[in-house]
Amino acid sequence: MTTPHWKSPGGEPLTWRLTDLADVPLTLDSRWPGPELPAGALATATGTGAGVRVCVLDSGVVPDHPQIGRLDGSFAVRTGADGRQVVEPDEIGDTCGHGTACAGIIRSLAPDCELVSLRVLGSGLSGTGEALLAGLRWAVEQRFDVINMSLSTTKRDFVLRLHQLADSAYFAGSLLVASAHNLRVESFPWRFSSVVSVGSHDLPDPLHLLYNPVPPVEFFARGVEVPVAWLEGGSRRCTGNSFATPHVAGLCARILGNHPGLTPFQVKSLLHLTSANVRRAP
Repeated sequence: MTTPHWKSPGGEPLTWRLTDLADVPLTLDSRWPGPELPAGALATATGTGAGVRVCVLDSGVVPDHPQIGRLDGSFAVRTGADGRQVVEPDEIGDTCGHGTACAGIIRSLAPDCELVSLRVLGSGLSGTGEALLAGLRWAVEQRFDVINMSLSTTKRDFVLRLHQLADSAYFAGSLLVASAHNLRVESFPWRFSSVVSVGSHDLPDPLHLLYNPVPPVEFFARGVEVPVAWLEGGSRRCTGNSFATPHVAGLCARILGNHPGLTPFQVKSLLHLTSANVRRAP
């Protein structure tokens, strides 16, 4: 019998969100040899993300939304005259509200970060793999500190190029924070080890971060009934891994604001060590 794609080769269940872990002990012992780091220490620090450049790769962002404020740039991927994908300044804003929601969450956690919108999705969250690749390539070339990707593709034709871009970002110092698919399907780039992959929990605290002891998703953040910014200056509540992801991106911006120059590996390590369910082993 064929093993379902949401099982590991050994048959263990893989997790997409916290609710998958009903029978798994969640509290973990860390063998970290360094000094004690209180749970949530970095998440609750006074950092505001000042000096940290964050790119929201999504459906665009409503300009001057009261919950977001001024954007430091707004761009879009378009098809040029020669048929190639190009990045140009964008004056449309958001096509469906999704990017605005993600940007508002990041701004709420890292109010002083530099926030840039890059639109790669159209209305109805439609988009192409080529637009996604062009947008991510541009963001990596611009050397953003944090790139929020509350999106993914299931098309394996794009996996190799996406993987190369994710690794390029990792070694260049750009932290990719990527949303796991809401369904139990393999999609990318969140499945790559060079990104910070995020699923959702249903706790109300936006600073409550959990490390996942059962891969492939690495971290869980608030993603159920999240109050978010929306179109026309409005707001609503949304649920999904898409909205857990900018919580982690915002925490990464806070960490980098407090500790400039950390590599993606170091930020990911600190996220693990300060997750609420990780304690130092006696």
